[in-house]
Amino acid sequence: MVACAVAVTAMVMPESALAAKAAAVASSSEGLLAKALSWVMHLDKHLAELFVSQGMFAYGILFAIIFAETGFVVTPFLPGDSLLFATGALGALGVVNFPLTCALLFAAATLGDTVNYSIGSYVGANFMETHPKIFPPEYIAKTRKFYDQYGGKTVVLARFFVIVRTFAPFVAGVANMNYSKFITYNVVGAALWIASFMGLGYFFGAIPAVQENFALAVAGIVVLSLVPVIVEIIQHATGSKGDESETAPAAT
Repeated sequence: MVACAVAVTAMVMPESALAAKAAAVASSSEGLLAKALSWVMHLDKHLAELFVSQGMFAYGILFAIIFAETGFVVTPFLPGDSLLFATGALGALGVVNFPLTCALLFAAATLGDTVNYSIGSYVGANFMETHPKIFPPEYIAKTRKFYDQYGGKTVVLARFFVIVRTFAPFVAGVANMNYSKFITYNVVGAALWIASFMGLGYFFGAIPAVQENFALAVAGIVVLSLVPVIVEIIQHATGSKGDESETAPAAT
């Protein structure tokens, strides 16, 4: 009956039928896109299923996600910390080859930051310099000065913060940070990020209590990753006070 009704409608009102069909196809496409995006964003929850169904191809998917999350400014929403933690847990269970996955994702993270730096250097810098009203030259100069002084620490510490790790290498490229210095800290930051999150997943991810409270476990790891920044802020504040106390008698 439904088929007959559709056929009659198509004959009587062909334009309406085509519009309805187009709307249905668009709705279906949007639904598939939303499902695919949701699946990728929550890949950590489907990781075991992915390796069971896709086998070796799953390693390529992991590589692509970590590379895109660190390599493109427009994809900071992709899973990073939670994906590494979940992958480490699967390594402990023997689902994935742990050493191979560590090496693969280290390469993805290093290459991602390198590409992001290159985009910032060749695209972002030129765009900012040709639009001085939007990006005043003094702001660009301050950014470059900051990366000259703190660029290394920024590149390393940014690895442990969502969104920040996506923008830090791009801004480093815009600021024309010395490339040899950047690549050195890029490698160090990638190694620390991959080793810490995958290592924690390997040793603690298989614990039932951690599996049942996965979101809390990842949140705790993120909080722990704030410790180096807090220490840096305290040291900077202490150093500033010390400098002020030393210059005060001279001023008087």
